Amino acid sequence: MLKQIDTTELQPGMYIAKISESWFESPFWRSAFLLSNEQDIHTLLEHGFTTVWIDTSKGIDVEPGVTRFSTGAEAGLENGALNADSTISTAESPPTTIPSESKSRAESYGFGDPRPVAPDEPRPAPLDTERARAAAICGKARRAMVAMFQELRMGRAVDAHTMLPVVDEISQSVLRNSDALIGLVRLKTKNDYTYMHSVAVCALMVALARQLGMPEDVVREAGLAGLLHDIGKMAVPNDILDKPSSLTDDEFRIIKSHPTSGHRILMQGQGVPDAALDVVLHHHEKIDGSGYPHGLANEQISRLARMGAVCDVYDALTSNRPYKEGWCPNKAIRQMAGWKGHFDSVIFQAFVKSVGIYPVGTLVRLESGRLAVVMQQGRTSLLQPQVKVFFSTKAMTHIAPEIVDLATPHARDKIVEWENPDKWKFKNLDQMWVHG
Repeated sequence: MLKQIDTTELQPGMYIAKISESWFESPFWRSAFLLSNEQDIHTLLEHGFTTVWIDTSKGIDVEPGVTRFSTGAEAGLENGALNADSTISTAESPPTTIPSESKSRAESYGFGDPRPVAPDEPRPAPLDTERARAAAICGKARRAMVAMFQELRMGRAVDAHTMLPVVDEISQSVLRNSDALIGLVRLKTKNDYTYMHSVAVCALMVALARQLGMPEDVVREAGLAGLLHDIGKMAVPNDILDKPSSLTDDEFRIIKSHPTSGHRILMQGQGVPDAALDVVLHHHEKIDGSGYPHGLANEQISRLARMGAVCDVYDALTSNRPYKEGWCPNKAIRQMAGWKGHFDSVIFQAFVKSVGIYPVGTLVRLESGRLAVVMQQGRTSLLQPQVKVFFSTKAMTHIAPEIVDLATPHARDKIVEWENPDKWKFKNLDQMWVHG
């Protein structure tokens, strides 16, 4: 039986069926789970969730008249709880100074002070651990994007300083384990696309910039450019953005105006680097000169804008939209590779290395005849990722799921080819790798 209760009434042993209407607002990577510790309750309180849905058929029911937790932020601290924010705290390093007004707005989004990430700082995190952190970051980033769009609609200018903490949290997550956040952010809903597409492109730009060996200050600019690249779409009517059928010529002209609109909006604001402004204006340019708005070609397009073009298209292709279902990541990579004159070849090759030849979530066939979904990239080879096998094509039946690291000698298997998920009609394929 489903029951909505106050978060203060939660206790270990309850089964949480739903936290929020939008999965990305949840601080957890799981959509439903058995509550096993009080730390998770503190996390919910810290993130401002006042009510949740529990399933009493799968867990214990609420005790009448019992309130177990304080709703104040100090509750988690007094009890020594480690919440989603504290697991990614940057308090040990000196914060970057930002204007006090920007700082308070940034903190209201749930982020700490922004700071660049040093290249000698990486601490590789297990996929499951980072996926939980990444889910919380996705939720906070979405709320920050929604707030920024709302302020723009009210006529307020953009202050890029308020978005730097978002970039830094995303950047640190990508540094710890890029497969976690980049994989999760692809699962945006159709209603979340406008906001979460920018978060996804930010993460992809950060990963690509590091793959290209850029300095961390440039990595940060690349991430900010990704976060702001589609801000001009706020000037496009929703009935055009979300139109399920083909656009008319006039509607397409309006869509194509969003780079110049975004550039104009940001020019009226403050704190936006010239490099980011350029990406906003030119991320739809193509190497052969057939792009828009200025028909630039080759070296006329800045390096960051060429990077933005690749990241923007990849996430658009792999995301569910109001007018189409998203492609499998590997299908997107293959299709993009065939679009001659569209992308910078050197940047595209680096992009493939950053997300993998078989990106997280790709369905693959192994030499043994088993089907598997890619969980994370290999430690030494893009051809040997970690996968979860779950189906036998020889017996044509599901088998007990098993995690296989193809890079280990005892794996004795390898990928033969990627498979089109539509062919097999597997249900909840994404859930298979999301839930580990």
